[in-house]
Amino acid sequence: MDSLLNAADTALRTLFATPRASQSCPTLPDAVTELSDPDKRKAAGLMRVNHVGEVCAQALYTAQALTTPNKALRDHFTKACIEETDHLAWTAQRLEALGSRPSILNPLWYAGAFGLGLLAGRMGDAWSLGFVVETERQVGAHLQSHLSLLPEGDHESRAIVAQMRSDELRHADDAAAAGATELPQPVKELMRAAAKVMTTVAERI
Repeated sequence: MDSLLNAADTALRTLFATPRASQSCPTLPDAVTELSDPDKRKAAGLMRVNHVGEVCAQALYTAQALTTPNKALRDHFTKACIEETDHLAWTAQRLEALGSRPSILNPLWYAGAFGLGLLAGRMGDAWSLGFVVETERQVGAHLQSHLSLLPEGDHESRAIVAQMRSDELRHADDAAAAGATELPQPVKELMRAAAKVMTTVAERI
């Protein structure tokens, strides 16, 4: 019952509360961001996608923590979820600074990711960890692409994305070290296809 209540609390805080970061938002103190209106819209679309990714991360890790019978692994997922809260807060703050908003479909994204997390968890701990490895590696590649897509002058967004990428790849390495099973290639491709749909829609809505 406690686990279910914690999962519900995480969902409500992720979707309806203002996230609070435990670490300061990454910045480049000597670089001043000055953007035109088109560049602001471009940056906002990309940061909205990244914010959706963090909403999904909260859902995935919460569902995986809920399904594993292994306390050490549950603590691993919970710790990663807490660390991802920093990313959630940073992207929300950046969206506000850009005069934009998160995706209106966040409850849908959260529900879908939570369902995937439950499915991964039910397949066993090694598969669940494998899902984390592949997810975080794909996210890392996605964030790397955003570093080339963001306006050159948007130093604040670029600093956030660079730090997020470093953290996500560390999460992938941690999951691999914890005993992850490598996912079959068709599963990886299906994950890429689902992510493509999400990023395309979230950039606009």
